[in-house]
Amino acid sequence: MAISTHGDVGRGLDGLAQIAGKISTAIESVIEGKPRAVRLALTVLLAEGHLLIEDVPGVGKTMLAKALARSVDCTVRRVQFTPDLLPSDITGVSAYNQDRREFEFKPGPVFANILVGDEINRASPKTQSALLECMEERQVTVDGTTYHLERPFMVVATQNPVEMEGTYPLPEAQRDRFTARISMGYPDPAAELEMLDVHGQSSPLDRLVPVAAAADVRILIELVHRVHVAPAVRQYAIDVVTATRNHPALRLGASPRATLHLVRAARAKAALDERDYVVPDDLQELAVPVLAHRLLPTAEAQVERRLPEQVVAEIVDRLPVPDRRR
Repeated sequence: MAISTHGDVGRGLDGLAQIAGKISTAIESVIEGKPRAVRLALTVLLAEGHLLIEDVPGVGKTMLAKALARSVDCTVRRVQFTPDLLPSDITGVSAYNQDRREFEFKPGPVFANILVGDEINRASPKTQSALLECMEERQVTVDGTTYHLERPFMVVATQNPVEMEGTYPLPEAQRDRFTARISMGYPDPAAELEMLDVHGQSSPLDRLVPVAAAADVRILIELVHRVHVAPAVRQYAIDVVTATRNHPALRLGASPRATLHLVRAARAKAALDERDYVVPDDLQELAVPVLAHRLLPTAEAQVERRLPEQVVAEIVDRLPVPDRRR
């Protein structure tokens, strides 16, 4: 379906909802019983962000990442993060060409529209940091030369909880570049029973065909940029983020980048709901997945087992909500 960023935004959002619905349906044909996780993954894609999927092994983290990647007809690369992985294995390397007698750049897997990073926290912090520039600036610098990445560019990374053996905690700067973090959770019994039928003989990924093109996603992203955010709603986003910096249970609050990501994700959610404006409910619903993974609790909070997710939920419940969108 062809849509345009010109003319009435509402008509464009109709087309956005249709294409997004096709992508969502395609992913849910592979991932049973996880509509919220699928919806959030799609929200991050349209917000031009990056997604971190954290949970125990075997609950479908990599399956969700691969299903999202295969639903869009674009370039996709997958990297299995291991302790011996080097930064150049991700970004690429300059190699000497004997025939031409000069160095030439051999691009790494990061040069793709969607990069699936499997078990990202099994690589060393040095290798994890190879993603910092490309995730923030959509470019890679190797040997003093900068190479720009094609839009859309999205990193979908999976990780096991840090308590698992052989994992390295993600640096604060790395976590801050992920727009949102989600947990898959165990499926309910009905979904698990259906999974046995669907996945019993072959993987549904083998039957998944793209339902949208990279050009479609670029247009959808431009439409999301045009979603209106009223001054009062922007101030509400700032109030939520500022409250994390002053909370006694946190020793590290959310950054200004977190505020940008929260508003961008709220724009994408509004667009998926076929609204050309953001309401406070959008920010409230996205506050935990967008902010919690960036926060560090104090030692006292850790002893009391107060999770950052609980702190963000408390902040959202306590702050007054603006009445109007304009």
